[in-house]
Amino acid sequence: MRMSAHIPGQMNELEAARQAALDAYAIVDSGPEQAFDDIVRLAVTLCGVSAASISLIDRDRVWFKAQIGVDQSQVPRELSLCNHAIDQPGRTLVIDDLDIDPIPAAKRRRLGGKPPRFYAGAPLLSPDGHPLGTLSVADVVPRHLTSQQVEGLELLARQTQHLLELRRLMLEQGQLLTAREAAALRAEQARAELQKRHEELQQTASRDPLTGLLNRAAMEVLLAETLARDASEQPPYTLLLLDIDHFKQVNDAHGHLAGDQALRAVADAVTQSIRKSDIAVRFGGEEIVVYLPGTALDGASEVAHRIRERIAQAPLSFSITVSMGIAAGDPARDRPEQTFGRADQALYRAKQAGRNRVVIDDTPFFSSIDPD
Repeated sequence: MRMSAHIPGQMNELEAARQAALDAYAIVDSGPEQAFDDIVRLAVTLCGVSAASISLIDRDRVWFKAQIGVDQSQVPRELSLCNHAIDQPGRTLVIDDLDIDPIPAAKRRRLGGKPPRFYAGAPLLSPDGHPLGTLSVADVVPRHLTSQQVEGLELLARQTQHLLELRRLMLEQGQLLTAREAAALRAEQARAELQKRHEELQQTASRDPLTGLLNRAAMEVLLAETLARDASEQPPYTLLLLDIDHFKQVNDAHGHLAGDQALRAVADAVTQSIRKSDIAVRFGGEEIVVYLPGTALDGASEVAHRIRERIAQAPLSFSITVSMGIAAGDPARDRPEQTFGRADQALYRAKQAGRNRVVIDDTPFFSSIDPD
């Protein structure tokens, strides 16, 4: 492949491909690297000259990746020595005396403040043959390289090409790793978002939309989980069943919106009166079940009276009352439905006794729970 010298703005297809090959290394304007610095030191020693450089031909300039004895960090590309050196990419350009074989651009390069008299440049090629720049040596006095020195300079140029390729492969591996990490991060974010949406859906599915309490389906799931555990690992508990008195009359007299307000007010009173470890469920239309683990009957009675007090203070335009039944349960000796049945019987007695009251199950065997 033979390329003539180019001036900015006149890039043909070959030049565009050459520039793309150089850009793939992402090396122009990068910082110093010891491996490239070592190459130019070896070139100076091998050829017995005062200056050497690894020159990369960018769009309109020649930029030095590594240099010894060269004053500038870059020079204009137009008619540069490197452009001459890559005219025949397979051949090392050697000019013993630039005064005898002058190149105008040589005057632009300075070696210790002086123009060069000697120059030799071995082209640096990409694997597909695109000239990227040169490994060059220069001096302020005429010189002549032996065939062994030219061969050594070409060997160092090949090593420079290997360094460039290694750098490019490491860059590609880094980009691939970054892409994989980014993909993994996106996947994790998507998984987290999916989990969040799943939890939100579960939360929505397990909550009563009007009161915010757990719904009956959620209670059945909790009950199944409870039954699956060893009874000896579960604490004694109490169940509190609550029913709004004459709720149908509230709806008939004040409308269903007022009935909804009453339900929310009762649910708020329950939520404010129990612990985070307690569980409140909207069991039916106006019925609420409260599970109080590790709570004795007297403690549950205190909770019930707190609920009644808060209901009495609810900001409603009409008054409401509730009836409650409380029963104790022990997982080691009775099933949940048995405890629920006793609490339901206590609630029935509260209603039969005139409503607006708390009745505690009086079954002797289950009359109390010893506190922890």
